[in-house]
Amino acid sequence: MNDLRIEREDFGQLFISLKKRGYRLIGPAVANDAIIYDDLNTPEDLPIGWTDVQEAASYRIQRRDDKALFGYNVGPHSWKQFLFPPRKLLWRGQKTESGGFEPVVIQDHGIQGYGIQDQELTRYAFIGVRACELHAIHIQDKVFMGGAHQDSTYAGRREDNFIVAVNCSQAANTCFCTSMNTGPKVGEGYDLALTEIISEDAHYFVTQAGSEKGAAVLSEISTQTANSIDLKKAAACTEKAKAEMGRRIDITDIKELLYRNYNNAQWQALEERCLACGNCTMACPTCFCSKVDDVTDLTGEHAERWRSWDSCFTMDFSYLHGGSVRASTKSRYRHWLTHKLATWLDQFGSSGCVGCGRCITWCPVGIDLTAEVKAIRDSEGSENSNEREHETEVTDG
Repeated sequence: MNDLRIEREDFGQLFISLKKRGYRLIGPAVANDAIIYDDLNTPEDLPIGWTDVQEAASYRIQRRDDKALFGYNVGPHSWKQFLFPPRKLLWRGQKTESGGFEPVVIQDHGIQGYGIQDQELTRYAFIGVRACELHAIHIQDKVFMGGAHQDSTYAGRREDNFIVAVNCSQAANTCFCTSMNTGPKVGEGYDLALTEIISEDAHYFVTQAGSEKGAAVLSEISTQTANSIDLKKAAACTEKAKAEMGRRIDITDIKELLYRNYNNAQWQALEERCLACGNCTMACPTCFCSKVDDVTDLTGEHAERWRSWDSCFTMDFSYLHGGSVRASTKSRYRHWLTHKLATWLDQFGSSGCVGCGRCITWCPVGIDLTAEVKAIRDSEGSENSNEREHETEVTDG
């Protein structure tokens, strides 16, 4: 299908078409001095005329000099909160006369399981998914649905999504998606892809359908065929975002690099800075660690089982009988970074990092994943250089 052009004044028709199909619209909105993901009703709920400025341990929003709908980068939230909820009730029981517990039906969004009633699914339409975030969703698809045992909560919430992706026209100082080959232009797995074009006399979206569902929605919106000038402007937006990447990381032999540097001195240097707060894992769009807690009320008559997000930075996460496997901050950061960039490749066939930069922005002390990998790589060169100098001194002596 040819790329189409949607004028700004016709953009609301997209929302109408999706709501008519029964989708719950989720997308960017301004709240609490940040751009978050929340329920949307019309395009006027979008962060019109707002952008974000990010650096290590720094985030703020500020006004733009135009009325862009998607003129920001990425905020503290990721889409995983809707597919893999931060806290989920798995089971509820009522004490019986015999002393056991009888399951009580839980009302939920179509998640079928013990003590849980199957209901109509919530059908999500995600508006404004960036290329890196789309990759993150596909990574979590592998984690929760790619093996023999699927996560029913995730699978139920992922079913029949509608994804409206947006190609980036700018990059934050913490972005490095080009290094991870995940952006700034979306690849596949979307229903519609938009590139927002703003000039002195025009405001429109170059749009491409990526599925039959997307094409069906487009057929209900006032459009015209995008001409060569429109396509050049869209391509220029992507090139501008590439040029503005604030970070980069060399992923050449990244797995082998981290495997052979398990005892690198850089891990100790990180321990002196890392707070083990887990912010990086909470903000990350691909981290999936969780824990399960069983709780009862004070009477002992009611019991519940809850699943909630957890982090490999917490002391209890690796607790086995006798104590935690990773007792030091150094070991926990090493585990996280090595899993994200190395062992994830062995486990799921892709990197666990998409280059969104959230872990850099939302780290309270500004630890930069890209800088840490560079420090480890550079240390190898220094060690080799020192060895060569030592060998030269011995030979000359």
